[in-house]
Amino acid sequence: MEKIRVLGDFFFSRIQGKPIYDGDGRLVGRLRDLAIRWQGETPHVTGIKFAKGVQDHIRIENLQSITHDRLELTGKFKEDELIPLRSDELYIGKWLMDKQIIDLKGTKVVRVNDIKLFWLQSGPRKHLALAAVDIGLRGLARRLGIEFLFKRMENQFVWWQSIQHLEEKTASLQLTHEGHQLDQLHPADLADLIEDLDYKKRTDFIDDLDVEVAAEAFAEMELDTQVEIIEHMDNQQASTILQEMPPDEAADLLGELPEEKSDELLSLMEPEEAQEVRELMGYEEGTAGALMTTEYIALPPGITAEEAITQLRKLAAEAETIYYLFIHGPDEILQGVVSLRELLIAEPLAILGELMQDRIVAVHPQDDHEKVADLLNKYGLLAIPVVDDDEKMLGIITVDDVLEILVEDRGSLETFSKFLVSKRSVRG
Repeated sequence: MEKIRVLGDFFFSRIQGKPIYDGDGRLVGRLRDLAIRWQGETPHVTGIKFAKGVQDHIRIENLQSITHDRLELTGKFKEDELIPLRSDELYIGKWLMDKQIIDLKGTKVVRVNDIKLFWLQSGPRKHLALAAVDIGLRGLARRLGIEFLFKRMENQFVWWQSIQHLEEKTASLQLTHEGHQLDQLHPADLADLIEDLDYKKRTDFIDDLDVEVAAEAFAEMELDTQVEIIEHMDNQQASTILQEMPPDEAADLLGELPEEKSDELLSLMEPEEAQEVRELMGYEEGTAGALMTTEYIALPPGITAEEAITQLRKLAAEAETIYYLFIHGPDEILQGVVSLRELLIAEPLAILGELMQDRIVAVHPQDDHEKVADLLNKYGLLAIPVVDDDEKMLGIITVDDVLEILVEDRGSLETFSKFLVSKRSVRG
């Protein structure tokens, strides 16, 4: 194997605009851009764009030497030796600089501020290869000509071996194995990443995620961001995301869309889940019905604590909270509630109907959110059931859903502060 020597390293921003001379010392033009072909792990430069408006470029094989001050060609410059940009090539200044890339260490979206290149020699052949992208502040300062102010700051590189092959010129750069790593991020961090992306990139990014992970991240976003993303998705992808979201949050989102769009998305969802969401959308904003979710754990009164724990393991993943188990009689009539703490310390053969608290604090779907907040605070609850006039259970409202309302409603900050200091909210 031929030994490869590094003849020099350069930043694209430092050589862009530098003069190009041919072997006779004649000025040919200036480096406007570099054409590359991405084969294998490392992209290699294939040609030099030397003038504005010129579609053809100089073959990289004709480059004799390169410094921070100038580029020199071998022999006399000949226009008939110029080559056009091929379909599998791209310009790094036009299509790579300023691209977005995900910095997983910092769980944020950053930009390509500069590109580091190596001038290599392998046997008699010399070539330029892309080494890394610079995502740091120093790279940005270098482009602005003020790098001297940031000399003590380290460069922040992402090496090309860590970057996936770019399938489309307009796509964002992605890290190798990024999909798996992204799936491990907290949904709130994923939501921040997605919100930082250009709106045109968000749909493709979400499409690369596991559906459940995408839905969890989606639920963490601001409502206006959710609406913007859904409006740019195709209906099938959007309905899949909505179907994985908690029904109350899906209802909030669909309620912000035009009725025609909302109906189209609901028609693509599973009938049972779509019906749940439709019912939640029917409640007036600010009411208990609009705040509640239908994802809770309900068990019959006749089973034992041991059997209840077995059921809990099966049902927990689909519930908004598992801290309370609601006991249903016939026709989903709410008969009582058992806390998780009470269940865990109970004798295995104890019957739920004997363990449950039958003095139930509940609200009706038309009650306003202030009443819900007052009851949660007064009784130190983490969730409160919603029942109709016949005591049939419709759903639950959790503390976090109420807090979201109270944070926006500055007139309710006194109640909000009580939530934060209440010790009763962590009792069994």
